[in-house]
Amino acid sequence: MSGSPVADLAPAPRDWLSAAELTLLGAIWGGSFLFMRIAAGDFGPIALVETRLVFGVLLLLPFLWRVRDRLRTAHWLRFALVGALNSAIPFVLFAWGAERAPAGIGAISNSMTVLFTILVGVAAFGERIGTWRALALVGGFVGVVVLASGRTSGTNVGQAALAGTLASLCYGIAINLVKRYLTDLPPGAIAAGTLTCSTIFVAPLAWWAWPATSIPLRSWACAITLGVLCTGFAYALMYRLVQRVGAARASTTTYLIPIFGVGWAWLFLGEQPTPTMLIAGVLILGCVILSQREQPRRV
Repeated sequence: MSGSPVADLAPAPRDWLSAAELTLLGAIWGGSFLFMRIAAGDFGPIALVETRLVFGVLLLLPFLWRVRDRLRTAHWLRFALVGALNSAIPFVLFAWGAERAPAGIGAISNSMTVLFTILVGVAAFGERIGTWRALALVGGFVGVVVLASGRTSGTNVGQAALAGTLASLCYGIAINLVKRYLTDLPPGAIAAGTLTCSTIFVAPLAWWAWPATSIPLRSWACAITLGVLCTGFAYALMYRLVQRVGAARASTTTYLIPIFGVGWAWLFLGEQPTPTMLIAGVLILGCVILSQREQPRRV
């Protein structure tokens, strides 16, 4: 989400604290793929996402309550659209992929969010990009092809990589919509409003798809952690960073997510990264960093 121009230009105080919080945020969001990998098989993707949304939105509702007098019907319509694209659909896609492939696949795919944000800005909103960003987009998509072509223990991971890439596309669309149509509200209120709508959207499907067998305690713990830590707390931490150091610097946590995602899965699940995962991760992450070398130009 974009911060104010003043916030982006202001010097960042207490850089050591900001760096520590950015690292913590990358570790938390990287861990979300580990938790999904553990719990998705017992919950199923839709029930898992609804559980995550419920616990996440409970922590963020105070942000929405503070601006309740400013909310209009138009806000809720925008919350609904952005909520579908920024939470409901991508969360389900990532959880669906987590049933089928190592956690690192989703974490690496998630890095494409930055590149899709640029692409949607160009295709839908007339932004112009220079040579570096154009090269980054091409290289990033090559990385996705490499990732989708890999195999882990004889299992093709192409479907999971495609699901993660589509999820990142949804994120890219949502970010552009928020930047243009929800700038009149604080980021915390936007997150609470969009997550509230997402929770409502997914609820009927979760009721229909709720597993008939009992869910192990371990999976419940992972689902609740996804909601409380990886959604509610992480969103709140992100907004704290946006307000302190600006949106541009806060977004650098994206670089850390695949590193932690692959690392946690390796450490706790024994999912060793394959050569294609490493090549794709380096290629996509390198292109994300390359894409930040210049600012987009508007028509």
